[in-house]
Amino acid sequence: MTVAAELERALRPIVRGELPVRLTGWDGSTAGPLDAPHVVLRGPEALRAMLWSPGELGASQAYVTGALDVDGDLDAALRHVWNVVAERDLTGIRPSLATYARLLRVAVKLGSFGARPAPPATQAHVKGRLHSALRDRAAISHHYDLSNDFYALILDPAMAYSCAYFTRNAPGAPQDPAYGIAEAQLDKLDLVCNKIGLGRPGMTMLDVGCGWGSLSLHAAQHYDAKVVGITISREQKAFIDKRIAERGLGDRVEIRLQDYREITGEQFDAVASLEMGEHVGEKNYAVYAKVLYDNAAPGARVLVQQMSRSGPHPGGGPFIESFIAPDMTMRPVGETVGYIERAGLEVRDVHALREHYVWTVEEWLKTFESHFDEVVDMVGVEMARVWRLYLVGGGLSFRQGRMGVDQILSVKPAADDELSWPAVRRDNIGVGAV
Repeated sequence: MTVAAELERALRPIVRGELPVRLTGWDGSTAGPLDAPHVVLRGPEALRAMLWSPGELGASQAYVTGALDVDGDLDAALRHVWNVVAERDLTGIRPSLATYARLLRVAVKLGSFGARPAPPATQAHVKGRLHSALRDRAAISHHYDLSNDFYALILDPAMAYSCAYFTRNAPGAPQDPAYGIAEAQLDKLDLVCNKIGLGRPGMTMLDVGCGWGSLSLHAAQHYDAKVVGITISREQKAFIDKRIAERGLGDRVEIRLQDYREITGEQFDAVASLEMGEHVGEKNYAVYAKVLYDNAAPGARVLVQQMSRSGPHPGGGPFIESFIAPDMTMRPVGETVGYIERAGLEVRDVHALREHYVWTVEEWLKTFESHFDEVVDMVGVEMARVWRLYLVGGGLSFRQGRMGVDQILSVKPAADDELSWPAVRRDNIGVGAV
């Protein structure tokens, strides 16, 4: 019997019917529906990876190494598989011992049985106590220190690596061909700066987890704020310091190579933290929220933009946690609001931006694919495949509502008889699409 036929017979009890894909084995044999996405197994190592790490992780390991490939549109293939999973209620299904034993017999027969394969070179290897300062630096370095040139190739000119805010070109709305990801990221930066009340003379701002400095530089250059940004990525700090010098902002922006837990004894007129809270961990989130509170002056606004996730898995999923963001933690937005309130901040607004992340990732993916050969030259084919899977899978998670993102705006209470809440300026912000 052929490779494809053997695998189809073994997998039928697990997938509760015919294969959700058209499968080609390494012997050239095929099985599965002719009109389904086409998955190719290049060698027995693909099956070995999925036997040792069943589910998302093993399939991801096989894909990034090229042992498993998808012929055609990866996004369409993943959408189809997710639809089949939902229709057949396969989420959380675990093979019985008898079914797993049958799979092992097939693996032996097909020459795929053997020792656990070494993890791909691109898989993260972080050690130490979970969310210790040393381990957090290693986790952040794995992702953000990949290459400044690589991120510059994919992101907008401001190097904003977080959800944009599209004020134009929403589906069904009039389309402006001059409006794209660069403009949407600037609209997001203006939205944040206005929400935290920048614009008054002499204001100070703290940017916790400042990335490549898009918010820090924008706040200083366009809102005359004096900004302190913190990062634990040396590559990011070097990049921002160069931009500070180029723009003559040395007297307005200071970037520190500093852990958020090391910020003490300072108070700022405004605080923002864009998509950094996902990296602090569940046990440390109360500490993170308290740091935001402690470093805000009375009456200061604090904005957290953060991804959310419901369901049994608190992280980004086996693939993202293994290849992209080790130790990542997400939770339903209501739980994050609870942490912020318990830290002493008064939550004033929660602004859901999930659709905006769908559009953001679509733009990143278009840019990535248009520069794919350059990406391969820069970081290698395996890392390029990691990023293709990351962008396609991440976009699908937001589209399907398995992940969300929100701006949570709060204020540090001032004296009992004061209301430090001036109107938000909107003169330079378009009307939001959502």
